[in-house]
Amino acid sequence: MLPVVQLEEVTHAYLGDREASLAIEDLSLSVEQGEFVSLVGPSGCGKTTLLSIIAGLLSPSRGKVFVNGHSLKGPSPEVGYMLQQDYLFPWRTILDNALLGLELTGNLNENTRQKTLELLKDMGLEGKEQAYPSQLSGGMRQRVALVRTLATDPGLLLLDEPFSALDYQIKLQLEDLVSETLRRRGTTAVLVTHDLSEAIAVSSRVILLQRNPGRIRKIFTVPEEIRNTPPLYARDLPGFAELFHGVWKEMESAGREDV
Repeated sequence: MLPVVQLEEVTHAYLGDREASLAIEDLSLSVEQGEFVSLVGPSGCGKTTLLSIIAGLLSPSRGKVFVNGHSLKGPSPEVGYMLQQDYLFPWRTILDNALLGLELTGNLNENTRQKTLELLKDMGLEGKEQAYPSQLSGGMRQRVALVRTLATDPGLLLLDEPFSALDYQIKLQLEDLVSETLRRRGTTAVLVTHDLSEAIAVSSRVILLQRNPGRIRKIFTVPEEIRNTPPLYARDLPGFAELFHGVWKEMESAGREDV
C-alpha cells in the first residue's frame, strides 16, 4: 500500500526583496495509512511551512509531494486542514457552519447532511445545531470546526495547533475526543504542536525538526501501549516521562547548535 503522504527531498525558500530565506531543505518523509504523526521543534524550523506544503497551499521550491500516490498540484478534497482559530461564520447556525465544506465541494445532499448531524452528536453537540457560534464556548466551537472538516470525509487531516488557545482541561478533553474519532474512522493525521506532551500522547511517531534550515533531526516512535491508550491516561503510563525527556533533550541540543 502506498503511503498517504510522501515527501521526497522537499526544499522551500521564501523570497524577499533583497534575500531568500531557506525554510526547509532536502526533507523526505512518509506517513502511512492510519498513522497519527506530530511535527515538533523550535520556532522557525518550518513546521507550519511543511504542513502548508502537504495541504497544497504552498508549492515547494524543489522536491516532490505525493498524497495517496498522486502528485500534489494544489489543495485537494482528500486533505482536511484544521487551524488554531475555528473561523466559524457568526451569521450561520452551527449546523450550517458544519455543512459549509460539503456546500463548497458540491457534495451536500440528504445523506451527507445526516452524517454531519451524526458527527455533531458524536462530538457532544446534539441540541446545538440551531445555535450560533457566539452562544458556544471555545472548546465547542473547535468541535464544530472539526466536524466541518471531517464532514467532507478527508483521508488525511492536517492539524495546526488546534488546541493551543483553549483552557488546559478543555484541551485534554479535545485531545481524547479527536484521537478516538480519528482512530475509529481510520483517518491519517499530521499535527503541528509546540506541546511535546500532547505530541507523544496522541501520536504513533513524533518528528523532531531542527531549524536553519528546517530538516528532520530525529524520529521518535511512540510505544504501542502509549499510543493505544487515550491521551489523558497515556501521560501516566511507564515510559511516557522517559520519552518526553528524550525528545526535550534532543530539542535542547538542536537549539544550542543553532546559536
